[in-house]
Amino acid sequence: MVTRAPSTQLWAALGSTYRTAHDVTVKLGFYDLSTIALDRMDWAAQRACDPLLAAVRQYMRALVYFREGEHTIGLRLIGAGHGLVGQADESIESMAVAGQLHLGATVIAARARDKDAVRTHLAEAESYAKRTGDAEHVHWLSFGPANVAAHAVSADVEMRHYGAALEKAAKVKLPNGWPMSRRAHFYVERARSQMETGRTDEALGSLLTARKLAPQQTRYHPGARETIKALVHQARTTPDTLNHMAAWIGL
Repeated sequence: MVTRAPSTQLWAALGSTYRTAHDVTVKLGFYDLSTIALDRMDWAAQRACDPLLAAVRQYMRALVYFREGEHTIGLRLIGAGHGLVGQADESIESMAVAGQLHLGATVIAARARDKDAVRTHLAEAESYAKRTGDAEHVHWLSFGPANVAAHAVSADVEMRHYGAALEKAAKVKLPNGWPMSRRAHFYVERARSQMETGRTDEALGSLLTARKLAPQQTRYHPGARETIKALVHQARTTPDTLNHMAAWIGL
């Protein structure tokens, strides 16, 4: 038991487990449980004396407020995360966490339509990514040049610059080591841009790829569900494949 044999490693492992629980519950729409998981993650991070784990928690909290449209609070939490990173020695791990915090700020600023902040945070994240290279396994953040490129796509989608998003998406090369959930999210973002620019067949293809990669996540992903609904609304006649997708999400 952790309580009988406390150590930094065990507490950090427990904190990482709570972070995973948060990821799963958010993707399935159980936001009350995800909040509990983040609270427990803080509890474990404090006992692990791990400022980077605590910073990752602030990043996760910021994304919660991003989903709720509370941009100011989200950016404040990102700032708190950077403060925690400053307590750790510089390393690949600390730079990856700092870079991911900037990526979180990028999408929050994009939803707030703050183009200058988007450019600033993307540039900071890119600077860190050049130093870390692919660091996919640091606190399961998937940080690196590809993640910066994928967030640039997401930022354009949030700002409704769908043509620019597609141009950038075409240049993104997903690393072989990327988690399936991260890959699927990228294809959902691409599908939304394709749908908004009239490429409905391509959008359906991207959604099918996302479903193949991470079916449960795609089924409950707000962006995927909105795109499927929009495709059904736009179609004069609904193809069988689209009908199946609509039925799959319960439409």
